[in-house]
Amino acid sequence: MRWTTFVLAVAGLGIAAYLTYEHVTGSTSLACPATGRIDCAKVTSSSYSSVLGIPVELLGLGFFVALVALTSPPAWRSRHRAVDALRWAAVVAGLVAVFYLVWAELYRIHAICLWCTGVHVIVVLEFVAVLFAYALHDPEAR
Repeated sequence: MRWTTFVLAVAGLGIAAYLTYEHVTGSTSLACPATGRIDCAKVTSSSYSSVLGIPVELLGLGFFVALVALTSPPAWRSRHRAVDALRWAAVVAGLVAVFYLVWAELYRIHAICLWCTGVHVIVVLEFVAVLFAYALHDPEAR
């Protein structure tokens, strides 16, 4: 399960890097249809696409960089309780952010971004994988 958390974090990093690149370059080639409810450009350019002036894509990139480090094999082997606490804090914060962003897409923007949905699914799976990694872990092994 620990390797699963790392693979999910790397996948999330890839999507977040792509979304950040699209944002920074001003590109609209999100390879996402712009028809009705599915419209990546509408979502990524909405008033909900930044928090305190920081683009959500950039926040997601930073989140996944941290998550790759926190779910790496050396981090899982670490005996420092702070690493465990940071890992938990990250996945819970990610889950809260996903709930907020999905709410914004559905009820405020009235459009769905497929790339964003990929990130959202990865974050939810990451939370579940971390939960299971701890549930399956033998505390005596630490």
